[in-house]
Amino acid sequence: MTEGTIVRSTVGVTVLGAGEVTADLLRLALAHAPRLVAADGGAAAALGLGTMPEAVIGDLDSLDAATLAALPAGRVHRIADQETTDFDKCLAAIAAPLVVAVGFTGARLDHEMAAFSSLIAHAGRAVVLLGPCDVAFAAPPELDLSVPAGTRVSLFPMGEVSGRSEGLRWPIDGLRLAPGGRIGTSNLAVDGRVRLRLSAPRMLVFLPRDCLAAAISALAARPAGPAAARGG
Repeated sequence: MTEGTIVRSTVGVTVLGAGEVTADLLRLALAHAPRLVAADGGAAAALGLGTMPEAVIGDLDSLDAATLAALPAGRVHRIADQETTDFDKCLAAIAAPLVVAVGFTGARLDHEMAAFSSLIAHAGRAVVLLGPCDVAFAAPPELDLSVPAGTRVSLFPMGEVSGRSEGLRWPIDGLRLAPGGRIGTSNLAVDGRVRLRLSAPRMLVFLPRDCLAAAISALAARPAGPAAARGG
């Protein structure tokens, strides 16, 4: 393994956090990303749902003694760095073509916002955040997305970004989008195909949960850059 890599995989990896998660949601994630890694306190959620993560990664400040005792010692990886979140630590330690993150929404709002920030920080990779209602991911500079007509396609800029779109009811052409300014939530796909061409990797895309497979396919087809090719 290269330095810093804890899990190397040729298939998708599910990363489980300590937020709201159900057995159905975890099964959905594992259907697309069959290897399981827990982010710190997500280990307790994994054991509570009857699954054993192959690795637990984080600063371990949320890992209780009972959960720690139930985990094989070789699977627990403490990273003491306090400048990054446990989600960031997992992403930095996983080399895989896809990461599906579940259990990072629905609990503390600051943790949820931190997860969205992590998507942007790792925008060169195929990372999808799966929640009870939605999926979210950072759009690459070129994105082709196949979803049914009428599907909600919400765009939220995490920094200043402009671009062009095809297949949206309200095109973004000529608009300058930014937090605190113009955003692009509650847009709609009009013909089953959405194309985005963006000036910078600062845009989050939100789709209904049943579009998880479509999101994964779109990210898999993105033009490969250095981060995408490395897988981490």
